[in-house]
Amino acid sequence: MDSDHLATTPIKLSEKVRWWVISAALLALFIGAMDSLIMSAAMPTIIADLGGLDIYSWVYTAYFLARAIALPIFGKLADLFKIKILFITCIGAFMISSVVAGISPNMTVLIVARVFQGIAAGGNFALVYVVLTDMAPPGKRAKTLSLASFIWGIASVLGPTIGGIIANYFSWRWVFFINIPVCLFSMTLLAIYLVEIRPKKDRVHLDLAGVATLSFTIVGLLTLLTLGGRDFDWLSPVSISLVAITLVSGFGFYFSEKRAREPILALKFFTIRGFSIGNLSVFLSSFAIFSLFAYAPLFIQGALGKSPVQVGMAMLSLSLGWSIGSLLIGQIFYRLEMKTVSIIGGIFLVIGSGLTLLFNYQTSMTTCFWVFQLVGIGMGFVAISTLLVVQSALAESDLGVATSSNQFARSLGGTIGIGVSGGFVTAKIQTSMDALSRSGVIDALPTNLLLQLRENFERLFQPGFQSQLLPEIKMVVQKSVGESMSVVFWIVLAASLLCFVSCLFLPGEKRMKT
Repeated sequence: MDSDHLATTPIKLSEKVRWWVISAALLALFIGAMDSLIMSAAMPTIIADLGGLDIYSWVYTAYFLARAIALPIFGKLADLFKIKILFITCIGAFMISSVVAGISPNMTVLIVARVFQGIAAGGNFALVYVVLTDMAPPGKRAKTLSLASFIWGIASVLGPTIGGIIANYFSWRWVFFINIPVCLFSMTLLAIYLVEIRPKKDRVHLDLAGVATLSFTIVGLLTLLTLGGRDFDWLSPVSISLVAITLVSGFGFYFSEKRAREPILALKFFTIRGFSIGNLSVFLSSFAIFSLFAYAPLFIQGALGKSPVQVGMAMLSLSLGWSIGSLLIGQIFYRLEMKTVSIIGGIFLVIGSGLTLLFNYQTSMTTCFWVFQLVGIGMGFVAISTLLVVQSALAESDLGVATSSNQFARSLGGTIGIGVSGGFVTAKIQTSMDALSRSGVIDALPTNLLLQLRENFERLFQPGFQSQLLPEIKMVVQKSVGESMSVVFWIVLAASLLCFVSCLFLPGEKRMKT
């Protein structure tokens, strides 16, 4: 028997069992969706407690980087191994790493825990969309995939809201501890109901060289973009070394993928227009929206002086808009081409991100809510439409690779977006704070507040700390933080414009696998 021969035949399922499986998969998605959204509301409080603003972005970057790398791996494993075993293993790992994150004594431990959370979440996200696609009734793939948006909708309501409430009234550590019962329940459901329906290959060819070289490429690039020009000069030996590592590992990845029998990301697929442009579009849209998810909370809590609960409400509008946009696709799928849907999404992204340039320390929460809603709707349109375009570009036998490649592009876009934005934001804030110090504003603080600030500069992002400042000092501090955050809004606009342009080049034929 050939090593790539499919070893089993598809299993026919009753509608009852089919929907039990879909429900179990959606619950697994809910775990990852909650974690992504709940963190955005809690992060300003976490950074104010643990310090480490200089490595703030790595709490997100470590998670998204690990998830980006894990996605194509598990997409490949889904075509080779039993999904039930993979699913339960990933959820168990997610639960354990959540416990470690919750007891973190400092930012370093938290970042390490986030790496393992990211690996587990990458597995969950890849497997969920494969299962939903497998279980979709004939002619209803778009509507079945849009059910994932319903879960994102629930998570988008609960995640930011719960994150803000926990950070405001309890300890931020419960942001991670609440994952434990949800993980246990999800694992139980999957153990009972999840079955295989798609045939598997009978031999495994893991592309370990591809995994290693891809990891080094991304880590080298992100470290250079995040820390270069701030922690070390662009022409320093460290920068040169990182450039060398990125280039060598990048070329290594290219050649390993050319030779690999089961490549982690088959380069031949990039010659297919729908595959390459579809993934590029979702990469750019994710670059934009995840940069907002990461740094808009700092703007709202630091520049506007709002509470964690209010931060959660603002993030709610962003994530809920994403869900609304995704759900609408299930209703208009038969009326519009996916290229048209993605272009509309790109327009929403550009308009919304352009309006953020008008934000300042006097911006109202109502304005933030509606602007973020526009950006979220645009992301929902682009995310689902490009997933369907990419899936349709490849054969059914490569469904796992097609699905995970789109998720990989989404995670990689968020990873690089947060990393790039973080480098600019940290440098900008440091420059602004240095200017405040030279102006004598900070030195004019009462002794007890000055000691707290010198011990932990990030206390500026605590509403409780800001409430102790004199009105004139508070206004200067908030204005300075707001100006520092404006660099993110410019970056988001640039990524949104590029996303819109790439959507224009998507294939226009209406030949989607539904």
